Amino acid sequence: MGSLAADRLNCIRKAREDFLSHGIIPAGVINETILRSWQRSAERGIGMERGETRCIPRYDLMQRREMNNTLLLRSQPVMENLYHEICGTSSMVLLADSEGVILHSIGDPDFVDQAQKVYLKPGGIWSEGVNGTNAIGTALVEQSAVHVQSSEHFIDKNRFLTCSATPIFDPRGAILGALDVSGDYRVHQQHTMALVRLSAQIIENQMFAPEFPDDIVVCFHLKPEFIGTLYEGIAVFTPQGDFIAANRSALLQFGLDRFRMAGHRFDSLFRLSLPKLLEQDSFQHHPVLKLQLQSGAEVYARVWPGATISPVTFLPVSSSPSQETKPRPSGPGKPSLLHELELGDRRMQGLIGKALKVVGHDIPIMIEGESGTGKELLARALHMAGPRKNGPFVPVNCASIPEGLIESELFGYQEGAFTGAKRKGHIGKIREADKGTLFLDEIGEMPLQLQARLLRVLQDRMVSPLGGTGSFRVELSVVCATNRRVRDAVAAGTFREDLYYRLNGLLLTLPSLKEREDRVLLATKILHDLAGTERTVSISREVLQIFEHHPWPGNIRQMHNVLRTALALLGEGHEITVEELSEDFIEQAGNGITGVKQGGEPVAGSSGSALLADVEARLISATLDRTGGNIAAAARNMGIGRNTLYRKLRSLTSTHGNVTAHDV
Repeated sequence: MGSLAADRLNCIRKAREDFLSHGIIPAGVINETILRSWQRSAERGIGMERGETRCIPRYDLMQRREMNNTLLLRSQPVMENLYHEICGTSSMVLLADSEGVILHSIGDPDFVDQAQKVYLKPGGIWSEGVNGTNAIGTALVEQSAVHVQSSEHFIDKNRFLTCSATPIFDPRGAILGALDVSGDYRVHQQHTMALVRLSAQIIENQMFAPEFPDDIVVCFHLKPEFIGTLYEGIAVFTPQGDFIAANRSALLQFGLDRFRMAGHRFDSLFRLSLPKLLEQDSFQHHPVLKLQLQSGAEVYARVWPGATISPVTFLPVSSSPSQETKPRPSGPGKPSLLHELELGDRRMQGLIGKALKVVGHDIPIMIEGESGTGKELLARALHMAGPRKNGPFVPVNCASIPEGLIESELFGYQEGAFTGAKRKGHIGKIREADKGTLFLDEIGEMPLQLQARLLRVLQDRMVSPLGGTGSFRVELSVVCATNRRVRDAVAAGTFREDLYYRLNGLLLTLPSLKEREDRVLLATKILHDLAGTERTVSISREVLQIFEHHPWPGNIRQMHNVLRTALALLGEGHEITVEELSEDFIEQAGNGITGVKQGGEPVAGSSGSALLADVEARLISATLDRTGGNIAAAARNMGIGRNTLYRKLRSLTSTHGNVTAHDV
């Protein structure tokens, strides 16, 4: 921890002591949100040194999970992605309900054990009324994002934490819960709060489509390229034009907040009445159209009618509407998605050749491979190559759904089947996949007691929802995936042998990225997809050499993230160089890079330390140039401490000459 951070923590600790002893807060040390929370905590009489966190009983936790079924299902994939961004930082991602009870968590093993000592785990109660000032509880009270650092926590034994939380709202503005990242206060990441906010916004946006099946959903933004992204505004109206709900982006563009939503109509927000909108041509292909807000701002929008609204249409923005609505001809020479996955690697060629022979024969396929190797992408490609390609592709991650919810999620349930069940019931993922493909990811994590039910469905093609008496016939293809050998789970008795052979008609094993021969071509293809057709970006020879010899522990997912970040750092440039690569990625490459001859050809068996040192020198030099030689700023940009950067500079100047820098 740097000296500035240590000084800041000392000031917080001193301010806390002054507040406890004299009720005095030094000006400018503690922000108003934390101060208000301290005052509320003191008024409640929460003991500072003897304050005890509490944990609800297991049966109560299961009931709360059932009541928050939709929130859990929408949040878990987002939490996994968020954890992927922060893993290895002694942190964990937590989801709490509206009362501050933790429903689900994912975390670094080295930190989870420490966190459980203060009940920072599923079932732990982190409301402000129980735990005093803390990110989850205070965010729920303040109804806004809150960052609580070390001694800002009201209860003393929580001061080893630094936490960032934001409330999650339903489409109508009610609080559903809070998303939080908590970690060791000594390893705080400056970008954590931004990641938490974005993740909460993703969860909130996902709530809209299933919540309003009979209403009109308008997705809009000032820029047409943001339609369909995280940043689009989403507003919902009844068929009569009454304003029902909106996400954060929509409220911002309307100039409203959650407390001033009621009473508005479509024509009080847009300069057009809803009937006039519905008089236009066709909803069918959802073209982008222009609308004006009441403020006069012009936005681009796409409108989705409810199920009860007859097909009506819009005039698209394009001057040639036919181009917007006509499907593109596939053409006899257009490669399938399955063929597009093959870029020259011999193992991928053999794998895809086998897959093409069995697609269409109703043979279940099992995909094995490390995390990040593209198992779901292959499953989608198999779906698109099969006879049910016009049906739905329904993915289910068996590892991310809580054990108490996976049965209802897969098989569905009737109205009133359990506490918290939806009013109209839920058809379940298996019936959703009827006439299409059911993709069971991480199949090895499915609870043993549910494996028998799944086996019966696959044998009889009949599914019975929970709490119901009838059965429904389904016709579907089944593809499953796992990052570990299911055969080992069969041998261990945790996976049914009969189900294994029912699912494993053909086993396809995806190679890890470090084993693939087409790494450079794959990187070029990913970059082309990220940059789009209107931009030409290349990868420098030096970066391609690093890519070729990198160990790639995160596989294709890691390559995608590296290129996406590099493209963002590149700005308006046209070639990705070492300067756009993060230092941890370059350091990671040290174990995999071979030496390089003059001219760029690799030398078999030689050490890569010289190339790595040169790459690191270029990165440090470029970062110092961008920060005007400011050591503190350069260290922050590179994600390392100042002392580490000083040490690297001393080492590099002895071999690469002087590197200009100055401190603050």
